[in-house]
Amino acid sequence: MLVGDKYQHQFSFSQQDVNLFAQVTGDNNPIHLDEEKAAKSIFKRRIIHGFLGGSVFSKVFGTLWPGYGTIYMEQDLQFKRPMAVDHNYTAAFEVLEVLPKNKAIIRTQVLDENQKLVIDGNAEIIYP
Repeated sequence: MLVGDKYQHQFSFSQQDVNLFAQVTGDNNPIHLDEEKAAKSIFKRRIIHGFLGGSVFSKVFGTLWPGYGTIYMEQDLQFKRPMAVDHNYTAAFEVLEVLPKNKAIIRTQVLDENQKLVIDGNAEIIYP
C-alpha cells in the first residue's frame, strides 16, 4: 500500500436492503420506509439510512481492497447529500498516509451518478 493508491467500487441499495437494515438496527424512521410520510419530509421521498450508505466502506475494506484480513479501526463520516434506493453510486478510496505496523489512513467517499459528493470521511485500517 502506497500513498496515492486509489480504488473504486460501484454499488446500489434496494428498498429490501433498506428494510433489512431498519430491521437489524431498529431504525424504523418513516423517512426510510414509508413513501407517503417521506414525501412530506424535506427530501420529498424515502432515503437510505446514512450508515447503510457508509457500510460500503466496510465491505470494500474487508473483502475487496485491501481485502481479507483488513481490520477497520476508525472512521469519520460527513453525510453531504441523501441517498436513494436503486441509484448507482461509486465508493472512492485513496491512501492518504501509510503508518508503521501496516496501518494506513484512507480517504473514503461516496459519489452519486453525477459525481457529486454524498459521503466524505477518512478511515484508519490495518492491512494484511
